[in-house]
Amino acid sequence: MGQLENMQIFVSVVEAGSITKASEQLNLAKSAVSKRLLDTEQLLGVKLLNRTTRKSSLTEAGNLYYLKSKQVLEQVEEINFEVSSSKAQLKGSLKVSVPQSFGLSHLMPAIECFLSQHSELNIDLDFGDRVVDLVEHGIDVAVRIGHLKDSSLKAKIIAPVSHIICASPSYIEKQGMPTNIDALKKHCLLRYSQSTLCRLDLIDPEGKPVSVTMKSNHSANSGECLRDLAIAGHGVVNLPKFIVWQAIKNASLTPLMTDYTQPQMNIYVVYPQTRFLPQKVRHFIDYIAEFFGKHPYWEDC
Repeated sequence: MGQLENMQIFVSVVEAGSITKASEQLNLAKSAVSKRLLDTEQLLGVKLLNRTTRKSSLTEAGNLYYLKSKQVLEQVEEINFEVSSSKAQLKGSLKVSVPQSFGLSHLMPAIECFLSQHSELNIDLDFGDRVVDLVEHGIDVAVRIGHLKDSSLKAKIIAPVSHIICASPSYIEKQGMPTNIDALKKHCLLRYSQSTLCRLDLIDPEGKPVSVTMKSNHSANSGECLRDLAIAGHGVVNLPKFIVWQAIKNASLTPLMTDYTQPQMNIYVVYPQTRFLPQKVRHFIDYIAEFFGKHPYWEDC
């Protein structure tokens, strides 16, 4: 075996969590895997793994070597893919970070279709709304919503997303339909618990920005929870259309202040900046962007 094969063994040990599990996955003797790791450490002159009888953990040098080895192996995979006469199947693993609400409600159907076309590709989905370091967590691509912070990541817009103010018919019947800013201020806003401000930034019919401060009695860290509270008549909600579009279509929620708009936001896929973008990442990004298109279905509510 050469250095490239040793890199693959090292990556397999890291991802399997132990030499024993990696040897089983690679169908190699445990002693052979251990020897290849030792050969690599001797070649580099540094210790890559802290070994115990049950598991292995990366040293600082080992973590760097793991990340760089992944890049090299992906480059080799890309080269092989491009020169191969058969390009029908993507192979390997793809780790994707996705926001909870959007991921479960809208991204999963797209991912299921993508995997049906690439059955030899293994996907690892990380659901959560926290922003994670892609390189540190070994994530190939992430889906993010809203304004992106400056970073070294590359980004591509996959779909627009608009916010809409709405309330249930029962709430409107009891509290009245707000038709202007002064009337809206008197209503109770159901807000995200991460936000300390009970303020809506709107654009009036003449294109001028307007800020509306409202009272708020209830909050949650889930858009679906806020939507359901609004359906139950507990207040006014301002949410992305991809969360409330079905409730609006079945008349569980009624749009408010429709003469006013809000600043447009976007859904992005982001990925580490590199001279070489793995074929599996490129195909995934292109497929997701095409799946939703420039005017996704939720925007029609």
